[in-house]
Amino acid sequence: MLRPESPSAAQPVQPPRRPLRLDAALLFRAGPEIEIVQGEAVYRLRRTKAGKLILTK
Repeated sequence: MLRPESPSAAQPVQPPRRPLRLDAALLFRAGPEIEIVQGEAVYRLRRTKAGKLILTK
């Protein structure tokens, strides 16, 4: 007969990880556009003159 695990035997709950945070100035130090490659796809992240970010495929 199987017994359910007791709460004390369960794995401890890990707090959620914080996402990686990068300063946009670091990303755009070479110019107003960067390319991001994921698998076979290439995305372009562009900073507008108004300071907004636009991601396109």
